[in-house]
This record gives sequence, C-alpha cells and structure tokens, in this order.
Amino acid sequence: MNREHIAFAGPNGGGKSLLARSLFAGFPQSERRITCDFLPLMDYREVKMIAFRDVYGAADNSYYLQQRWNSQDMQLDNLQLPIDSEAAALLELFGAEDILDKPAVMLSSGERRKFQLIKALLAHPRYLVIDNPFIGLDAASRTVLTDLLSQMAAMDQVGIILLLARAEEIPDFITHAAWVEGMTCGTKTPRQEFRPPTFVKPVTGDLTPPKPVVGNDFYASKGTVQNPATDNVIDIRDLSIKYGERVILNRINWTVRRGERWALLGENGSGKSTLLSLVCADNPQSYACDISLFGLRRGSGESIWDIKKRIGYISPEMHRAYNENIPAVKIVASGLYDSVGLYISPHDEQYRVCEWWMNVFGILSLRNRSFLQLSDGEQRLTLLARAFVKDPELLILDEPLHGLDARNRSLVIDLIESFCRRPDKTLIMVTHCEDELPACIDKRFTLARACRR
Repeated sequence: MNREHIAFAGPNGGGKSLLARSLFAGFPQSERRITCDFLPLMDYREVKMIAFRDVYGAADNSYYLQQRWNSQDMQLDNLQLPIDSEAAALLELFGAEDILDKPAVMLSSGERRKFQLIKALLAHPRYLVIDNPFIGLDAASRTVLTDLLSQMAAMDQVGIILLLARAEEIPDFITHAAWVEGMTCGTKTPRQEFRPPTFVKPVTGDLTPPKPVVGNDFYASKGTVQNPATDNVIDIRDLSIKYGERVILNRINWTVRRGERWALLGENGSGKSTLLSLVCADNPQSYACDISLFGLRRGSGESIWDIKKRIGYISPEMHRAYNENIPAVKIVASGLYDSVGLYISPHDEQYRVCEWWMNVFGILSLRNRSFLQLSDGEQRLTLLARAFVKDPELLILDEPLHGLDARNRSLVIDLIESFCRRPDKTLIMVTHCEDELPACIDKRFTLARACRR
C-alpha cells in the first residue's frame, strides 16, 4: 500500500509544531491540542521528529553564546553514530564525513542539521516528521535531502510529514497538503490542487526609529574608549583559525567600509559563523589575530563592550543561547545591553523603544508573552527586533530568515532594505539562499572550506 506523505503549511504561530506533537500518543493532556481527522494517533516509538531547534542543538542552561569558540569546551563529547556502511553512505551523501571527528559544540547549524537528519534516517522510523527541513542547509545539501526523501517515499519505506512555513517549499514527493492557521488544521488536499491563502504584502517605509537610550553609566562602567575616525568598519588581515590540527579559516583578508552591504556566503562548515564570532568579540582567538574594528586593533585596550555597542547581531548560536522564560519585550530590551538575558531593569523610555521595534516587526501583541511560549518563527522575529533595537552602525544577520513564513520574510527583507537606505549603515548578511538577499546587497564575500588537516 502506498503511503501518503503530507505537508502541513501555515504562518508563524499558526500551530504547525503543536499539531505535530498532538499526533503522538502520550501527548500531555494538560497542553493544548490541535486535532487532525485524517491521520492516526501515532505511537511515539514509531516516530522520529526533527524539530526546528534541533538545528541549533539542545536548549539547556549549560550552553552559552561563546561556547562554540572556546577551546576549553572542545573536549566535550563528539556526536555519535553507528559505525556501519549505511551511516558511512549517508555521511558521504551529505558531504559530512568529517562531522563525527569534530566536537559537537564546533558544528555549524548546517552540519548539526545534517547530523540530525542522518540520525533520524538510520532509525528507520514508521513516520518521519521534519519541521522546516531545509533551514541551515546549503544548496547542494538541500538537493541531496530532497532527492533522498523522494527515493524513500517512492520505496514506501516511511511516512513523511513536513512542517513548512512556506508553501512554495513543498517538494514534489509530497502527496497531500493541509493549511494550519489559528490553531486549526484545514482539509487535506492533493498536492497538485493545494492553494495556500494569499497574503497582503506588508508596507514599510523609511525607518526613523526613536533614539535608543542606554544609560551612560552602563557603558562608562565598561571602560569605553574613543574610537578614531575611520571609514573602515572591519579590517581583517591574513587571518587563520585552527583548533588543534583542524583548520577553520585559512589566510582570510577582508575589509568592510562604512555604508557597504555585504553577503557572506559559503557552504556548510566553511567558517562563516566563526568569522563573524571574531567580529562580534565572541571568539577569544580574535586577540591573537590581526583584526581592527571601527579603527581599533583588537587587543589595543578596547573592551568587548566598545565593540558590541555598535553592532546589532542575530545568529543560530544566539537563538540557541536564548533559553529565557521571560516576556518577549525583555528579550528585545536585552539588545540595549548586549546581554543574553536581561540583568538591568530598563526604564519606561527604553521600553517604548523596544515596543516601537516590536511593532515594526509585527509582534507588539506578543509583548508580554513568555519567549519560550512563542512559536519558532515568533522567537526569530523577537530576536530580530533585539538586533535592531540599538539602531546599530553595523548590522550582522546570520541566517535571519530561518523559519519565517512568506509574509514575514517579505517584511524582514523590506525592513533590511529600509535600514540600509539610511546613511552610514553597514550590513553583513549570511544566507544559503540567494533569493533571501535584499536588493541593497552589492558586495559578496564567499568562503571556501579550508583544508581540514
């Protein structure tokens, strides 16, 4: 009997992930459920589910933002897979043969996603549920995954269920689709006949945000120094990064000038996030490298706060680090102080700035909702508002559109465009999908995977 393979598509916060959990037997009765009348209740022992956050790793209190780049944490356990021909074939297929040799904390989001997919496939589940299957994967890996799932579907090996924020990502092997919105699952429809609702394109104009207010006593207490006048925001000269014998970046030279808009590109594991960790003062190796930021050579007396106060930043590592059960507005406010979590009480004027940005990103109604109760897409919008809240000179967006639906993708791209129309605003954006790049991008820097040994 040929199985049905179903895609559940719908907007951020519509209920897709809740629906997937509702399909498992043993689902907590006290938690909200979404009913689906065309799928059986599944025994969790027969199901493998790859959730959105699995691309980032476990969300636990032991993880901290800089952990991936600190050598003392490189002794953490490596990822484990069975050592057999099937595992070896899947690792080779995904171009991920070396990930088992790397400490888990060192993996890029794309490498971690590949591992989760391989591990799930090796379990030979009756049902495979994947939340936003293509996030974090480079173009070649997206093609590999689509082809592999298509082969599995054709062989009737497993029932495949995909949760997608964008209906246009529904692959051809899917037989049926349903729209999930407002915590309600719609009717199952053959894929060829499925027509998602259209959305009204958000209207954005030039951003004229209120001036962010951060008490002078905060940055004064951090030893702020005066930056020299310079047009160069980033100067990286002959930079190489190694952990043990493993080369991550090899002889990188890169200059970013004020007002430039860069796309930072490269396949999974090429070192994009590591490079940005040096720029954002999250990587201790930056002190041993020839890097100047805003005209100051790293290690010349500036503090990390001198750097961070001029940068707005979002990344997969940041999303993983935010395991904070506090109201969303406080997550946004933490961007004023460059902290993960909020340890200083903002005043009313600062909260008004935060609410202004939350309104811009369409999430003001979530102001008092706990961050951990938000959907993955709503969390991403909250962290984007956090990146913008200081109205920074340099905006660094590492995979900013992960998990966003079509409307919110359009909104965020337009907001990036509006931000960059203002004078002296500099942008660096990482993505594996060229169609995500805003039109203002006029420069590209592509990293190749370094020789590993």
